[in-house]
Formats: sequence, C-alpha cells, structure tokens
Amino acid sequence: MLAPTSSLLSDARVLAATDPTLDPNTTLGQAVKDGGEWFDALITPAWQIGLTLLIGGIALALLRRFIRRTVRHLVDGAPALQRNAGRLSRGLRQDGGQAETSPLAAARRAQRAQTMGSALSSGATFIVGAVVVVLVLGILHVDVGPLLASAGVVGVALGFGAQTLVKDFLAGISMLAEDQYGVGDVVDLGEASGVVEQVGLRVTQVRSLNGTLWYVRNGEILRVGNMTQGWSRALIEVRVLADQDVPRVQALLLEAAAEVAADPDLGPAIQGEAEVAGIEDLSAEGAMLRLLIKTAPSRQWDVSRALRAKIRISLAAEGIDLALPRREVVIERTTVVADPTEAPRVPERAQVSERAQAPNA
Repeated sequence: MLAPTSSLLSDARVLAATDPTLDPNTTLGQAVKDGGEWFDALITPAWQIGLTLLIGGIALALLRRFIRRTVRHLVDGAPALQRNAGRLSRGLRQDGGQAETSPLAAARRAQRAQTMGSALSSGATFIVGAVVVVLVLGILHVDVGPLLASAGVVGVALGFGAQTLVKDFLAGISMLAEDQYGVGDVVDLGEASGVVEQVGLRVTQVRSLNGTLWYVRNGEILRVGNMTQGWSRALIEVRVLADQDVPRVQALLLEAAAEVAADPDLGPAIQGEAEVAGIEDLSAEGAMLRLLIKTAPSRQWDVSRALRAKIRISLAAEGIDLALPRREVVIERTTVVADPTEAPRVPERAQVSERAQAPNA
C-alpha cells in the first residue's frame, strides 16, 4: 500500500540524516517531495469521487426499493369504492364464498405497477445522476455555475416548448395513482368511448364498438365515465298499455329477474335483488316500468339481454301487449278542375295511423 506524503518526506529526512551525502533539498529529495504531492493530488480526488459514486448508488438503490414498495401498496390497495363493492358482493353471494380473482384485474394491476414504477424509477435515476455529476465536477474543481445556468435556461425553454407533453405525463400519473380506469374497462372519454386496451403515461388506447382504436392524450381528458368499475347495473324499460294490470306486469318483471338469477352462468354475475319502481312515465301511448338489477363489472349487457328475452316470453304468455308509439300522417289531395265553370271540390284529406316497434321493449 502506498504511504502518504508526510511519511515519504519523513523517510527522506531520516535517510539524509544517516547518509550525509543525501540532502532533502537536493534533486532526490525534491523528487520525493514532488511525487508525494502528486500522489496526494491524485489519490484524494479519486477517493472522493469513489465515495460520491458509492453513496449515489446506495441512495438510488434505496429510492428504487422505496418506489417498488410504494407502488405495490398503491396498486394492491384498491380504492374505498372497490373495497366496499367487493364486500357487498361477497355478502350477497348465496354460497358465501370469496369472489374469484379475475385474470384481467391481475393484468390491470401489473400494468399499473409496471408503468408507475418505471416512471418513478426513471425520475429517481435522473435526479440522483444529476446530483452525482455536479458533485464530481466540484471535486475536480470544474466551475459548474455556468453549466447549471445553461441547464436552467435550456430547462425553461424545454418547459415552454413541451408543456403539453408534461401535462400529458402528469395527468397520466394521476390517473394511474387514482385508478380512474384500467385495461378492460369500458369508458366514455367524450369523443371516444369503448374498451381500454392500454394505459400509458402519455396516451390511452381505447377500442370502440366498431373496432376503431382511439389514441387519447391523457392531458386532454376532461372527464371519464367508467361503466365497469366496482359494479354495474342492468336497466330494462318496458312500456305497456295504460289499461293493463300494472301490478301484474311488475310481478312478471320480478319473476323474469328471478329466472335469470337462477341461471348457472349469469347467476354469479348478479349482486343484488331486482327492483321495479312504480310507473316511471305515463303518456297517451302507455305506462313505462323500469327494472334495475346490480351486476358484476362489465356483465350488465349479458344480464340485460337475458332479461329482455325472459320478459318477452312472460308478457306474451300472459297476453300483455307492449305499448307501441303512434304516429299520424295526414295526406292532402287537391282535385284539378277541368271546367272553370264547375265549382271547385273540397280537398280530400286522408288520415293514416302508423305504429312502429317500441324501442324500449
């Protein structure tokens, strides 16, 4: 191991004292002194740089570990709405078992963790790296003042030029942290609506019903309507003639809902009792009744289709007709008179009543 400069100088003086021919002020003594000063000038910055790099590496490792644990807690800890919905779902299940873990939900949590962890880890690496570089330049006696000033000017310029990009990234991080939507959710983002296929920090990909893939910038999303978060609801509206037995129709709707709940495929998707409120709308065309039933996320459309089929069969079996909207068309015909002396005839009027299929049935 190399000795410090003071030790080298001491050895030189001892050698000169024992050997009168050697003098510390001679060429040999000056060489030893210069070598020690050069060694101190070399080894001291090297040790400082090495120590700085070591501390920076340890700090970065600790930050990444903290980020992984934090992201894991954020991803695994669902929002209060989802936790309450899960407890309600388990409480209403007739078998009292636990709800099965959805592979889609697991993929959604994994993507959230990967995206958030990657973004935060990249930010931590950039910050720690910048601090380490500045400290190393300071150890090497490099004036970092102009460099920092130039970096500040460049940062301001990039901030003004890329403020839209920064806005998209901040909005994406907020959406992921708050779990506003994820892969597999059916959302309404205003101009675009459909199934979420991928959620990124800058862009969200949404596949519409007709197959169009929409790329929506996160910073431009002002509102999010999530149709499949926590729980969903199947809504069926049935309009019957005003002179029908409304209580009987209500009973038929509840019976149809009970049959769907007893289905082995759709039964586990239903999370509550069916509800039929009173007459929601009353007009000359008839009375409108509304059937509501809570379902598992994204299963409301399957349950709705099954309910419509059961309701149609039940009403037809009881001889209850659906109220159809009426439309009146008036046709006017004017007869041309050949003889000007003949009195003009009264225009013929024909009234036609048409019926169209009820859209709510």
